[in-house]
Amino acid sequence: MPKTYSSLPGVERFQTVPCPLCGASAQSSFLRSSDLSFVRCLECSTVYQNPSPVFEDLRNRYGEGYFAYEYANEQNFHHLMQLGLTDIGFDALTKRFAEPKTFLDIGCATGMLLESMKRKGWTVKGVDICRESAKYGRRKRGVDIFPGTLTEACFPDYSFFTVHFSHLIEHLPDPREFLSEVYRVLKPGGFAVITTPNVDGFQARLFKAAWRSAIADHLVLFSRRTLTRLVTESGFRILRTVTWGGLAVGTAPLLIKKPADRLAKMFGFGDVVLLLAQRP
Repeated sequence: MPKTYSSLPGVERFQTVPCPLCGASAQSSFLRSSDLSFVRCLECSTVYQNPSPVFEDLRNRYGEGYFAYEYANEQNFHHLMQLGLTDIGFDALTKRFAEPKTFLDIGCATGMLLESMKRKGWTVKGVDICRESAKYGRRKRGVDIFPGTLTEACFPDYSFFTVHFSHLIEHLPDPREFLSEVYRVLKPGGFAVITTPNVDGFQARLFKAAWRSAIADHLVLFSRRTLTRLVTESGFRILRTVTWGGLAVGTAPLLIKKPADRLAKMFGFGDVVLLLAQRP
């Protein structure tokens, strides 16, 4: 498994950073390899990469190589996102509201989910830092994707009824600032759908440094508890939490994988965690 989903980083600057959740500096080693170091905050238990790449260098990873990765995997990623939305009863929940159905997908990649939501009658917009992905989504799927960050997009206050971001928040150097911006652009009563790897899941505990999400592109590795704390401290109300993924494809025979997946979902130690949150 490569240490990064994007193009392998070249010459990058790194800096020592405090905990992105609570700001504390006290830490202990969590996972370490020859080229990567994750630490655990001794105050709030958040796991994060330290030292961490400077953002101006980090964003350069998300170019043509990253677009090729997203394009090659778009069908699988879209399927998983749809399963997540089904798990939280998203369609039934949002049908109860008379609000205009405005949907923002941050880290939308090639725009496949946006295209799907548009077909369901939603007004959609996307944001992706990979310019090649944004260009592809606009040209091939006819969806509006801003090439850059959420802050750079400068959406007005209360722009969206739903903000969705799947496997994005772990890539961000300042997830608290990001959630503040999500809160700002959400309508009161609107929903945030957040999906990220679960550092307290069975796979993370089993594989440790070889865990598939312990990679250079992931700056923060959240657990259910640390993600819930960050989201609630950002002003949101948690409505639902689900996890899934007991064993990755290819790591065990189906006779073992299927029951492991069911148990992981049932008892909350899946490889991925999804939170449905609401702005009051």
